[in-house]
Amino acid sequence: MASSMVSVSYIVLVLAMSLASCFTGTEGARAFFVFGDSLVDNGNNNYLATTARADSPPYGIDYPTRRATGRFSNGYNIPDFISQELGAESTLPYLSPELTGQRLLVGANFASAGIGILNDTGIQFVNIIRIYRQLEYFQEYQRRVSALIGAARTQRLVNGALVLITLGGNDFVNNYYLVPVSARSRQYSLPDYVRYLISEYKKILRRLYDIGARRVLVTGTGPLGCVPAELAMRGRNGQCSPELQRAASLFNPQLVQMIQQLNSEIGSNVFIGANTQEMHNSFINNPGAYGFITSKVACCGQGPYNGVGLCTVVSNLCPNRDLYAFWDPFHPSQKANRIITQQIMSGTTKYMYPMNLSTALALDSQNS
Repeated sequence: MASSMVSVSYIVLVLAMSLASCFTGTEGARAFFVFGDSLVDNGNNNYLATTARADSPPYGIDYPTRRATGRFSNGYNIPDFISQELGAESTLPYLSPELTGQRLLVGANFASAGIGILNDTGIQFVNIIRIYRQLEYFQEYQRRVSALIGAARTQRLVNGALVLITLGGNDFVNNYYLVPVSARSRQYSLPDYVRYLISEYKKILRRLYDIGARRVLVTGTGPLGCVPAELAMRGRNGQCSPELQRAASLFNPQLVQMIQQLNSEIGSNVFIGANTQEMHNSFINNPGAYGFITSKVACCGQGPYNGVGLCTVVSNLCPNRDLYAFWDPFHPSQKANRIITQQIMSGTTKYMYPMNLSTALALDSQNS
């Protein structure tokens, strides 16, 4: 459905200045901003006329309220777990009417299921918040906060924030490979398409820096060919789709190279790359080591591998979501999201470049 597993399609972190409790909703916590697709959407699409939404059961079955929140998960997603690591409450969707007053100072989630790096990605979902519109909302957010605490404090809040951005998976799943012969696949060979995506992503990250982000976590795509939807549609005998796996294996290393270039141009390690493909591979290749009984079958869905169609109240639903690496045909379960976040926080250079998030946060704390 909306968005592939990606990074989860990826983060940038910022030079820190721990804001005093009078400037934040949670004492000692830095603001947190989220951009990207369904892997990190906390519910913006609930407020849009689009099919790319997760606001009905059984989504949210393991969330504290037991209600669907718009997260493409049975419970928490990666931004929720990062907020917990920051000692903060979860960020609200930017379109939420509850995001006012002091709640603004916690940060905001601008992500929208279905989007990609390119504007033509996810056109079938019609009314979604494309990435440049998310960046415009970020500027609008800054104006709103300036009216609340003044321009200087707002700049400190934004410069001192942690930013997460997750893009890329949909540019393959919901664009290049959406139909057997897509417009983009006629226009570009796969290697050329990947280079084009990386060049466009660099513009997005540079724009994010220009409007204030100073510590950004950028997640790559997940193992696109191994999600239950692709096993059902393209895989043979339970094997991952070679085409989509090739796409991910081309995209992710080039994303790290681009981050290296961007940090070099800026003169600071503003951007941190998270190799979410490698993180997923760990429990896809050895699910039992992480307490999963399967990494092929989605908990919620229908058809082969529960990988066909949407997750709805009439879908097959597993009784114990913690035993499944995938919640629905495209998205990791809450437990998998927790494992990925742990690797983002403390993983080796196999997973994180040039450092993990815990190291970056410690450096920011020393420099504040």
